[in-house]
Amino acid sequence: MRTKNLIPPMVVITVLATGFTAGVAQSEPGQPSTVEATAPIAGDEAILHLFQWPWKSVASECTNVLGPAKFPAVEVSAPQEHVVLPDKQYPWWQDYQPVSYQLESRRGSAKDFADMVSACDDAGVEVYVDTIVNHMAGGASTGTGSGGSEYSQYDYPAVPYGNNDFHHCGRNGNDDIQNWQDQWEVRNCELLDLSDLATETEHVRKQLTGYMQDLIDLGVDGFRIDAAKHVPVADLEAIYGGLTGDPKIFQEVIEGGNGEISPNEYKGLGRVTEFRYGDQVGARFKDGQLSALKDFQSQMLLDSSAATTFIDNHDTQRSGRAQLTYKNGARYYMAEAFALAHGYGSPHILSGFAFDNADAGPPAESDGTTKQAVADDGACASGWECSHRQRAVLNLGAFRTAAGDAAVTDWWSNGSDQIAFGRGDRAFAAFNASGSALTTEFATALPDGEYCDVANGDHTDGACDGPAYTVSGGKLTATVPANGVLAVHVNAAI
Repeated sequence: MRTKNLIPPMVVITVLATGFTAGVAQSEPGQPSTVEATAPIAGDEAILHLFQWPWKSVASECTNVLGPAKFPAVEVSAPQEHVVLPDKQYPWWQDYQPVSYQLESRRGSAKDFADMVSACDDAGVEVYVDTIVNHMAGGASTGTGSGGSEYSQYDYPAVPYGNNDFHHCGRNGNDDIQNWQDQWEVRNCELLDLSDLATETEHVRKQLTGYMQDLIDLGVDGFRIDAAKHVPVADLEAIYGGLTGDPKIFQEVIEGGNGEISPNEYKGLGRVTEFRYGDQVGARFKDGQLSALKDFQSQMLLDSSAATTFIDNHDTQRSGRAQLTYKNGARYYMAEAFALAHGYGSPHILSGFAFDNADAGPPAESDGTTKQAVADDGACASGWECSHRQRAVLNLGAFRTAAGDAAVTDWWSNGSDQIAFGRGDRAFAAFNASGSALTTEFATALPDGEYCDVANGDHTDGACDGPAYTVSGGKLTATVPANGVLAVHVNAAI
């Protein structure tokens, strides 16, 4: 267990008493929320999740990699003080057991965090924060947090939270959720023994709103709301309603079976995770049947304007649900590129650390603090997988920006493993899941001119260091590499 003398001096967040809706009673057992949703407050840009990256490395990546590539946004792991579990070899999930809202985590100090946000802002990269509003630490984690705070279950004096700030649902002998079709139980009992916050109370809402507002005041642009389905819509609406600065929000809501809480309940508060996307799109890139993707949107639950899409996230990567991960190589990078190039949803791209054990934490020092992900020479450091640095992924962030809200047009397919499509007159992409290069003529709405293939070269100062192709009279003759991608857009004209 780390002690205070191993932690940088704490910078304590001042919780702001911003306005919010007064306490609302909990829903009756088994009844869904009837609150009318507010207008969406979500962005539609591509977001890169640098999972578990320390703050200094995120700052370096924004400055030297993401900013120059014009990748629009980054998500960072939860910055608040969390439990420390040396007896479990500092697993990744310890960070999802908060003990206070101080910005002292294994990834760095409050100053490191603030410096990172500033560096990313200077580089033109927006910052989203993974945000835990449903719970605090579990009962098995009593001790000292990453910032030196003492705590026990239902008692977190550094916030402060006490026994009355939590739900004690009185079910199943241990207060844990067991019946996922009982919506009251899902929102009022404990997820895996984690202390379930009484988010309907004024005190809890004030702390959560204050924490998020302090992050906004530091320059944070948006939030990923962890385990949102365990918090009633009315409570999140009240927490968000106290925020100033128009943050962008997307929420983790895992779709369940019949009778379970639906992601559709949350889409009025911001974008919502579309878990079907990774299932369907990932599977098609895995089996090479790309032509089946023409109308994949019909298989999704959420409308494009409400969906956050991903091939894998940090949970599905470890649970086995993800059809593809960084371990699959080229097909994974192709699928990530497709998510960035296609117009459905807001793409969320994952880049974390290599692992064999699903519980393993990131590369760490002997005291559990996280090792830097970027070496002194700028290379990806040992233990970090850096899949986002693949050119067909990194450069497609700017493709996404160039395409904007243009519809998918000019769909082409060989009926099997090769597809192409345009994004109106702004961009065009092609995907080849075969073992040999594809050279053919495509129809495109791009204006006449010469374009850099940003999936296979970099466009810098009007020049291209890779393949370039000419569009003339609505035609583009180009070569798509085997198990590769072609991508051209109006902001990469030469």
